[in-house]
Amino acid sequence: MPTSTKNKKRKKSGSSRTAKGSDIHELYELSVQDPEGEIDTIDRIWKDQRGRTASSMREDFCGTAAVAREWVKKRPDNTAVGIDLSPEVLDWCRARIDANLNEEQSSRLELIEGDVLVSPTKPVETVLAFNFSYFLFKKREQVLNYFKTVKDQLLDDGLFILDAYGGSDSFLEMEEDRDLDGFTYVWDQHHYDPVSGDVINHIHFKFPDGTKIKNAFTYEWRLWTLPEIQELLVEAGFRRAVVYWEGTDEETDEGNGVWTEAEKGEACEGWVAYLVGIK
Repeated sequence: MPTSTKNKKRKKSGSSRTAKGSDIHELYELSVQDPEGEIDTIDRIWKDQRGRTASSMREDFCGTAAVAREWVKKRPDNTAVGIDLSPEVLDWCRARIDANLNEEQSSRLELIEGDVLVSPTKPVETVLAFNFSYFLFKKREQVLNYFKTVKDQLLDDGLFILDAYGGSDSFLEMEEDRDLDGFTYVWDQHHYDPVSGDVINHIHFKFPDGTKIKNAFTYEWRLWTLPEIQELLVEAGFRRAVVYWEGTDEETDEGNGVWTEAEKGEACEGWVAYLVGIK
């Protein structure tokens, strides 16, 4: 995914991997996910907006449910639901739960194979839509319908937390390589249509022995902007929609991992931001 401190981690070491011996879901988690950091940010947002932390969470488009798994480990009263359409990726997650969670923790995690639009769950305090997953809805009415569905699944003081990316580089057809632990992650912005806003992005993986996993993941999205998303959240019935922008490290001039509510951002080449729909 686009670079930010959300996924800048695991620098290259002496370990070696090959395409044949690698699991794309494991590589994905190593490349673009930081569940502990995500939950720290969720806690920060909750303390900012509600003066407390949340205990119940639903992770939409959950994939390997990395955040949901970490959520039930964070506090003994935390519960999580993960929803995803893919039985294959949910099976991958289930196969690893025993190694990642104890019996008591796993009892507080529910995985649902289904469509987020038609899979109602018990109301929760917070719903997450991370890794730009809702960008798969390319029409305004589709996003609006999804946001309304989320609002109905939240408790009265609930928060809907989602992310978005942008910046001048996001409109370019380009590749970005990042060396990690024994492999190279490649974010390929393969196609951008300025008329429709449609994008096709791929994730590839390259290995020290010269082997590759090409198109390990492909995303056909619409590149939504922050004003559009905020307007749709309010139209869906959220009382407010706010943006959390990342601060800048003065020494490196890169993101410092500290996210605060902001009314203005920076016109940089690439950014990732959080949005919060406040019920």
